[in-house]
Order: sequence, then structure tokens, then C-alpha cells
Amino acid sequence: MIAGDRNGDHAEWRPAAEINVTPLVDVMLVLLVIFMVTAPLLTAGVPVELPKVTATPLERTRQPVIVTLDAAGRTWLGETELAEGTLETELARLATWRADATVYVRGDRTVDYGDVLELMGTISQAGFARVSLLAEARPAPGG
Repeated sequence: MIAGDRNGDHAEWRPAAEINVTPLVDVMLVLLVIFMVTAPLLTAGVPVELPKVTATPLERTRQPVIVTLDAAGRTWLGETELAEGTLETELARLATWRADATVYVRGDRTVDYGDVLELMGTISQAGFARVSLLAEARPAPGG
């Protein structure tokens, strides 16, 4: 924008010192949308179909120990698939320095209940006293 004198005489032109922030705001909004869309995808982990419950979520204080039993019957420690028969060894190794940690079990809802109980027994034999089952929150009625 260029400013002149009051009489409409444009004898003295000088640039106005204005900053156009619209492009900056546009770029920031696009980045915000990108991060909002990609952030949930980064924490997905192993894909399982968790059962729905109405209980309130637990409070987490440090990195949890998560054991997953997927629909195909494979066992995962965190996001690492374990070979059959190695879960107890891996958990025993982990229990030597994190025995007070709670182990969260994610079992696909199509997996047999007995398999989930057997997995929980293996976790307690490895030295963990606290074992919890994870589930998804059921949607609120009418919403």
C-alpha cells in the first residue's frame, strides 16, 4: 500500500510498513491439520479389535508394558512380534528391572477367552504381580 498526501496529490509516495500475516496463518493451519490427522496414526501399534466397555480409563505414569494377542494368535511385546515360546523369557528379563510395572494385555475380541487367561498366567509366572486387560470405551448412548 502506498501513501500520498491529503489533497490527493501524489507527489510524495512512500511504502507503508505493513506485514501481511495471512500466508503465515494459512501455513500454520495446514500444518496443524496435518499433525492432527497423523498423530493418532503414530500410536496405533498392533491392529486388534478390542471389546467395548464402560469403565473409566486408568491413569498412566510411565511407559507401560503391553502384551498383545492378535486375531491370528500371535503374541506381541510392545510392537515386537515374539516367536512362540519366547514370551515368558522376554517377560522374565523385563521383570528383573520393572517387576512393579503393570502389564496391560490387549486381546483381540475374536480370540478364545482361555487363550487370554493362559497369556495372563504366563505374565504372572514371569514375575509381574499386576496384570490388566485393555478395552475400548463404548460410545455414549445417543451419540
